[in-house]
Amino acid sequence: MKEKTVKYPFLTKEVKIYEQENGHKIVLAYKEGGMVNVSSWVKTGSINENDKNNGISHFLEHLMFKGTHKHPAGEFDHILESRGAIVNAATWKDYTFYYVTLPKGENDENFNLAIELHADMMTDPVIPDYEMGAPFDVNDKAVTDKRERHVVIEEIRMRKDQPWTKVYNSTNNSMYTSHPYKRDVIGTPEIISQVSQEEIMNYYRTFYSPQNVTTIIVGEFDFDEVLEKVKKEFNWGERPTPPERNILPDEPVKETVYIENDANINSSFMMFGYLGTPARDLKNLIALEMLAVILGEGTSSRLYVNLVENMDEQIFNMIDAESYSFRDGSNFFVQANFNPEYKEKAIELVKTEIEKLKENITERELNKAKKKLKSRFACEVETVSEIGESIGYYMTVCDDLDLAEKYIPVCEEITQEYLQKTAEKFLNINNAVISVLSPKNN
Repeated sequence: MKEKTVKYPFLTKEVKIYEQENGHKIVLAYKEGGMVNVSSWVKTGSINENDKNNGISHFLEHLMFKGTHKHPAGEFDHILESRGAIVNAATWKDYTFYYVTLPKGENDENFNLAIELHADMMTDPVIPDYEMGAPFDVNDKAVTDKRERHVVIEEIRMRKDQPWTKVYNSTNNSMYTSHPYKRDVIGTPEIISQVSQEEIMNYYRTFYSPQNVTTIIVGEFDFDEVLEKVKKEFNWGERPTPPERNILPDEPVKETVYIENDANINSSFMMFGYLGTPARDLKNLIALEMLAVILGEGTSSRLYVNLVENMDEQIFNMIDAESYSFRDGSNFFVQANFNPEYKEKAIELVKTEIEKLKENITERELNKAKKKLKSRFACEVETVSEIGESIGYYMTVCDDLDLAEKYIPVCEEITQEYLQKTAEKFLNINNAVISVLSPKNN
């Protein structure tokens, strides 16, 4: 078994990473206190989907809680929640993760039980047909089944009606040409209504292999004891080697793409989208995060001050900027809700503010951005849950927990000139996708 240590910022002990012969990684992080977090991160999400099974990762996430050979559906949640646990999961483009956060209990009773139940769920899900619900015609209004297939479809339909979802999906879809990131993680009713139990189990066996899974334990405990406990409980049996990923990152669009849709809404929504750098490219990634802070985070940001606070006429109701990191490239977004009467002016105002980033960034703005990012990083080690999530991101999306140790030093070395060059490189208007959602009959 391979072993490695990483000096994780703000933790009192080094984090230990163990890799077993079967490829399963176990990460142990020490955090004083009575709470513990147990999580497993799987290197699969919409990145491994296609047009025929889009949404299967998210559907499987729901179904993983539907029982094992040892524990029937509902028992896992009932046992742990009765002991004060928070039990949940999430699916995104590069990963799916499952976690339990709870008090350790007397003599670590709850802690040990959480590891046992979590390992059982990860390695031996049953996913019975009667929990999924039978395949059905999604256009048949007479079907009123309440099983998990229908729960997920209802979730899809509720999201589909949200204006921000509409404008994001149209932006995201146009930012990519062939990369799986272009698809909505949650999938479509048409696919979820038809996917079979056999397809779900095949997907599980293909991607939920030990080589694809990192299990992270955070809390105050004896490392040797917990390592042996995790090794014992995670019985993977015989699993196929997951397929190698041969997906090339997409290039940004070569000229501005403009999309406009309408909906039954009263105000307009807008999103500018740019493709950025891979998650492992730490310096450029941090620079894009800083640009998002300077441009559009909070009431002291340029977008808020110049386009909301200091405007003679109220064009924008809200406007901000965000940067999201992914394995095969980050996304940079400017998003706004605005008065439909000023559509053309609103677009030009946003373009102008983005262009200004390339001309001048003040020392004060740079220092503010650095302070915010360092503060945000420090906050991510305040609780066992946040530590588990941060480690999971670096291990799964970046394949490198050392980047966590490098984050603050790299943040400190970024200059005003470097930020301006980053803006020039990644925020060119020719590489932008602009999506607008307008009121019908406006």
